[in-house]
Amino acid sequence: MKLKNYIAGQWIEGTGEGIELRNAVNGELVVISDTEGINFEEALQYGRTVGYENLSSMTFYDRGEMLKKVALYLLERKKKYYELSYKTGATHADSWVDIEGGFGTFFTYSGLAKRMLPNTPFWVDGDVQKISASGTHLGTHILTPSEGVSVQINAYNFPVWGMLEKLSTSLLAGVPSIVKPSPYGSYLTNAVFQDMIESGLLPEGAIQLVCGEPGNILDFVQDGDSVLFTGSATTGRKLKSLPSVAKNAVRFNMEADSLNCSILGLDAKPGTPEFDLFIKEVRNEMTTKAGQKCTAIRRIIVPENLIGDVQNALSKALDQTKIGNPLNRETRMGSLVGKIQYEEVQRKIDLLKAETELIYDGKHDLVDADYENGAFMSPKLFLNDKPFDKDISHEVEAFGPVSTLMPYKDAEEAAALAKRGKGSLVGSIVSHDEKFVAETSWKMASTHGRIFVLNRDNAKESTGHGSPLPTLMHGGPGRAGGGEEMGGLNGLHFFLQKTAIQGSPDILTAITKIYTQGAEKKYSDKHPFQKYFEEVEVGDSLETAGRTVTQADIVNFSNVSWDHFYAHTDATSLTGTIFDEVVAHGYFILSAAAGLFVSGKKGPVIANYGLENAAFFKPVYAGDTITVYLTAKEKINRGVKGRNIPSGVVKWLVEVVNQREEVVCVATILTLVAKKSPFIELKKDKIQKLLNGLTQNSERKFGEMTPQMMVEHLQDVMQNSIRKLNPADFPEIPEEHLEKLQDWLYTNKKILPGAKYPLLKEGETPILRYKNLDSAKEELLNTLSEYLIFFKEHPKSQNFHPRFGLLNKEMMELFQRKHFTHHFEQFNLI
Repeated sequence: MKLKNYIAGQWIEGTGEGIELRNAVNGELVVISDTEGINFEEALQYGRTVGYENLSSMTFYDRGEMLKKVALYLLERKKKYYELSYKTGATHADSWVDIEGGFGTFFTYSGLAKRMLPNTPFWVDGDVQKISASGTHLGTHILTPSEGVSVQINAYNFPVWGMLEKLSTSLLAGVPSIVKPSPYGSYLTNAVFQDMIESGLLPEGAIQLVCGEPGNILDFVQDGDSVLFTGSATTGRKLKSLPSVAKNAVRFNMEADSLNCSILGLDAKPGTPEFDLFIKEVRNEMTTKAGQKCTAIRRIIVPENLIGDVQNALSKALDQTKIGNPLNRETRMGSLVGKIQYEEVQRKIDLLKAETELIYDGKHDLVDADYENGAFMSPKLFLNDKPFDKDISHEVEAFGPVSTLMPYKDAEEAAALAKRGKGSLVGSIVSHDEKFVAETSWKMASTHGRIFVLNRDNAKESTGHGSPLPTLMHGGPGRAGGGEEMGGLNGLHFFLQKTAIQGSPDILTAITKIYTQGAEKKYSDKHPFQKYFEEVEVGDSLETAGRTVTQADIVNFSNVSWDHFYAHTDATSLTGTIFDEVVAHGYFILSAAAGLFVSGKKGPVIANYGLENAAFFKPVYAGDTITVYLTAKEKINRGVKGRNIPSGVVKWLVEVVNQREEVVCVATILTLVAKKSPFIELKKDKIQKLLNGLTQNSERKFGEMTPQMMVEHLQDVMQNSIRKLNPADFPEIPEEHLEKLQDWLYTNKKILPGAKYPLLKEGETPILRYKNLDSAKEELLNTLSEYLIFFKEHPKSQNFHPRFGLLNKEMMELFQRKHFTHHFEQFNLI
């Protein structure tokens, strides 16, 4: 069977003989990888046109939501990925890092997008710069998706994570991608990719797949495109120097192999927690994924007096690591990904043997496997007794369970040896001596992308030497390729074009959708705090009344806040200061400003969410009168988790001026503002008005209820919400489902047609209680009045609902609003 490629929205099979991909454990044929006959030029053009148009038109927020949905979809199907992963030689633990680590990267970037990125297709980067004397001409920067396609060439060691960690940033940035995994293990990449396509969650053209040799794909890259490469430094340099890449200024990011090191501190003697942690960490990094990790420890740098102790302890730890069939529960280390990789690692081992001594070569008996059919290799430990003279350990990387032990005398030597790797993805230091750690890390930082420090204080929560994290940069200088991936939102910059924007305050506001000081303000009779999130517009403003600050205000605020700084309390101490008399507290000015601009009436503003960029420009003395200009500066859509009302964040520019119109204070306050609910308010006059449109002849959109039956049903459900139903009369709701069900009440998701009423048995229909529809309407309105009065008199009451368990007043109201809306929509009343 051949793996199919996904090109221009179609699954395509190669036309050549292809490459046989065999099970790394038993040598059996798994599938054939073949890319011959693919029109790579067409694939790139399809991505640049269809893919770019669809992805770049989405907002950052929506692309973040897309990542989350895709990750959830894949997570539900993870079992089959594990079954394929075992064929690559990976144990369950190895597979977890690859598979669920990849999903976790999508989840992380989704969270970052929804917390920190705008609900626009562009991203404003940095503050506005004043580039004219009076402020009529200003400048800022925006980031937009680079108009091209990203070709992503991945290594064989992480078939899933390798794909998803690159896609997490490119898709979030709005750039379509062509994924090119290594042929070896590509059947696992293919399975995950298929499900991503079948989910229907990605727009057309967002991703394509080349499952095998890359052919001449890079001959067709052009300005605006990008290439992300993970693999050997030699191959990476060849690709980077291709005329199509160099001539067209194609963005190129390389993450290459590197001779990562781990340093045991001078203080970490046998018997200390750090010594034991070091042995465990090195053992893990040599055996996880059978050492096939770009972040694995290749050089073990140890105090010269502890070489023997480390050799003995590490040898014992490696002896206890069972190697064999990943499907056997006893196995702790699987195989290399294939025979070809085995031969390449063996070639590198022979090079290391020429200059250094092989001091450990564990002859493990395999568990449920054999060396002849599988690509198994036992761990191998070398000793470089003169690491400043023998260069082979700093030049050759055997990409398998192979590492070299080397001695050092002091922190200076430890750092020097670390740097001899000529650029690494990660270096670790295991020590409890802060001075040693600080001195060593400062000196080695210039040649490392990440420095991981481990000791007894962080061991329990440590993520490990070899684990790149989405929020931290993954990459390294020199030999490691000079690239940067992930690193939180910084990882998106590779795919974005940064453009300087210059213009007047009104122009910058129009382009960026963020209010710029000096732009026109929009005043209206409606207080801005009485507007729902959707109703607030950037530029909505309020000019407050004035307030004259008194001496009593200053004294009282000092007493309330306990802020008795001399400038506020002691007029005799002001000589030589910037103040002419006792000055009002800056935080009093902000508090007084809030008192002027807030609306006392309950409205959509839920809470103060934060304060940014507060600055005080002129002192305010007793007798000065302050006025506030409040302006909607920026709107940030926001995902809601758990039991929170759907809402967004509005940033408000607060400008406080004195009686001379001099600006005394500027700040940005953040408020949580409710979104307009799509559900009916439980107000008697509104419900009655809608019921007036219901007749016996009203047509229904779904279901089998008659109009009167529907009204009586609403009354019945509302009555049950204020009388005590007995939970024992209904099936028990599983605890693991209850929280999710109750959380759903807080969302804007509607009740779906076809939902069953739990008080009716299968096939049972309700018996009408009232003589006609008008009587039923009247009784419903009476019950609504009883309901509203009940919860006013018993605000802390908790009543049982057969679907959602015990509900408080807020939850019950949320349910009733959804329920009324559901049935009113059933008969086209709203």
